[in-house]
Amino acid sequence: MLKRTDGIVLKSTVFGEADLIVTYLTSDYGLLKAFAKSPRKIRSRFGSSLEPLTYSRISMLGKEESNLPRLTQSDIIRPFYSLREDFKCLLNISEILELNLNFLPERESHPEIFRLLLNMLTKLEFNCSNRLYYLYFKIRFLEITGYSPRLDACGRCGDTVEHGRPAKRKNGGPPAHHNFYVSHGSIICQKCIAEGDEPIRLSTSALRFYRSLLKWNPAAIDRIIPPESLLSEIEGIINSHIRYVLGPPRSSYGAVRKDTARIAL
Repeated sequence: MLKRTDGIVLKSTVFGEADLIVTYLTSDYGLLKAFAKSPRKIRSRFGSSLEPLTYSRISMLGKEESNLPRLTQSDIIRPFYSLREDFKCLLNISEILELNLNFLPERESHPEIFRLLLNMLTKLEFNCSNRLYYLYFKIRFLEITGYSPRLDACGRCGDTVEHGRPAKRKNGGPPAHHNFYVSHGSIICQKCIAEGDEPIRLSTSALRFYRSLLKWNPAAIDRIIPPESLLSEIEGIINSHIRYVLGPPRSSYGAVRKDTARIAL
């Protein structure tokens, strides 16, 4: 059966002397691997379309239940060449590629995530050093996939965090900050804190900023220049949460980022 779809190359793995196994995030089939025959033998447009980050229109041939369909055609729509050529930029982008590779099940359609990634690569092509782009992608990705940290209520008793204020307490006034516990993936109020837990402090301003990011569409973030302190505060929460959810170090880009074997955060 011949299948056609749009796909963004997340990674290419050498197979044999001249073949590749290419992992795509596709618009119709989600995370998908395809076998590419002999693209490394000669330099060609077909071979260049299999480079990481390339956005292409692809055709695959294989049985419905086939785990590895054969890639028969790949026509470049947008190469995102400049993102691969800037090494520092590629390292940063590897973070968001890893999220797709580690969180998404194969062959489960995620059109919203596909659009999010494509939109973000387009923005990064013009300004790949904008930290807000990467943070926005992570927050939206976690929300769509259902892995978001809980920052609206205590993860144990359910007391809500209203209008950016710290969680309610039954005895005494509210704390001056929120306590986020990585092991719970949630804010925990003062009365529910267990001994030995080490929290990450989250200011009310940072919490409001996080909530705003959840509501903004991609076009809105171009008009925002957040204070460095808020950006760093939310980055710390989100990156710690992702590392905990992923568990032990694992990375598909160890050969790219030599200083770490885990997701590049």
